[in-house]
Amino acid sequence: MSSIVHIMLQIETPRVEARQVVAAVRQAFAGVASGSSIAPGQFVVDIAGGGDVIHYPGILGEADVYAVKVSPYLPQPSGKAIVTAWTMLISTRTGDPLALINAENLTTERTAATSVLAADLLLAPDATSAAVIGWGKLGQAHARYLRAIRPEMSIRVYARTAHEATPDGIRFDATVAEAVEDVDLVMLCTSAAEDVVDPRELPPRTVVTSISTNARGAREIPVAAVAELEVYVDARTTVDVASELRDAASGGWDPKTVHGTLAELVAGTATMPRDDRVVYFRSVGLGIEDAAVAWAAFQAHQEVHP
Repeated sequence: MSSIVHIMLQIETPRVEARQVVAAVRQAFAGVASGSSIAPGQFVVDIAGGGDVIHYPGILGEADVYAVKVSPYLPQPSGKAIVTAWTMLISTRTGDPLALINAENLTTERTAATSVLAADLLLAPDATSAAVIGWGKLGQAHARYLRAIRPEMSIRVYARTAHEATPDGIRFDATVAEAVEDVDLVMLCTSAAEDVVDPRELPPRTVVTSISTNARGAREIPVAAVAELEVYVDARTTVDVASELRDAASGGWDPKTVHGTLAELVAGTATMPRDDRVVYFRSVGLGIEDAAVAWAAFQAHQEVHP
């Protein structure tokens, strides 16, 4: 391509099947485990006068692609901030940009795919039930991905606000306690700044996944619970970003006790959970996840528009 206009192709994220997205994320973390791909932590650049831009870089070695997602947070006088997200793909062979992708939907997809991939690796093969706490876009995406990867599992949902319709095969409960009772998996999909679930009240070997947000103090479980859990993370850098893990470390919890990262789980080198404790997987979002899903979306786009 001779023109930067043609090279820098702005596309909306096309729909890619959930199984394909999870496979893309799994392959990306396998690359991290082997050393062919690179997954740096996210970093934030503050904007003078308020707001910030979070950067999520990553390299997909086998695809020869560097990706970076940028997500500006721009406070407005009305009190409602503008939040956008864009992912750029660059060839590491030529240095040319390949695509600029509106990453609003991509972020939802990669977050759900990452949680479900981790849950699938941590759950017992015969796990039968799950609870999704929070029924916004992220909660619905988590349920959709879980049904694609573990179709035999029943799903309960707790939503703070009313819902118009009940999707087939999903049960809505009136309280969080009802939703999480005797389930094998609890997927926390909120932006809470307070405890949503106390994992210490769940049966041993229950798997809990948490996404939370980057807001200061945001968390979905008590800080004091961390030391009593089998903790896994999407990357070691998550300990410095996730509020409850960072605060637990300040209070004496040793981050070296983290049982493994998602790359180590994919590679089979992580220490697997014991049967007498609750399992906790915490993700904060990594550029390698954005890179994997953006690359899958770009390839899907190229098949339709070669």
